[in-house]
Amino acid sequence: MPLKIRVNGGAHEVDAERDTPLLYVLRNDLELNGPKFGCGLGECGACTVLIDGVPARSCVVPVRAALDREVTTLEGLGTPEHPGVVQQAFIDRQAVQCGYCINGMIMTAHALVMRDPDVTADDVKRALQFNLCRCGTHVEIVEAVLLAARRCQDRLGVGLAVPATATRDVARVMVETDRADAKLLETGA
Repeated sequence: MPLKIRVNGGAHEVDAERDTPLLYVLRNDLELNGPKFGCGLGECGACTVLIDGVPARSCVVPVRAALDREVTTLEGLGTPEHPGVVQQAFIDRQAVQCGYCINGMIMTAHALVMRDPDVTADDVKRALQFNLCRCGTHVEIVEAVLLAARRCQDRLGVGLAVPATATRDVARVMVETDRADAKLLETGA
């Protein structure tokens, strides 16, 4: 039975099992290449997407957890011709080397500055601490996020706050998913 999923503002039907990692659906079925397969354990951040505005590791989130929610990938933040504010800041600060981690860095940074553009370098470092970069562009990445935050402040004067319930909703879905997975492991059904 096809699953209906909303990605980057559009409705899609995919033929996938409900427990298929969201990353596989995004890359294989929807041909979106922003989220990357890194560790496959939710540890590195290369696969980060936003679910209802909240960063999530799509390699460990089953597609069922994203049903009836809005999924945003790197492609949903802007285009090559008109990059999003965080994407443009990364370009302007040349905060990319190999580029493998950048999807996770940008998606996490986007969620941060949309929630509260009045961030400090310490806020950025805390938000990105679990996004791994082997190339050592951390200084440029932090500068890029701070630049994006300043640009958001200049344009808006206030944050584009993610509803407070969004974090709780995604957390609730993940807990429910974990319970369902635990039950499946315990009972085999």
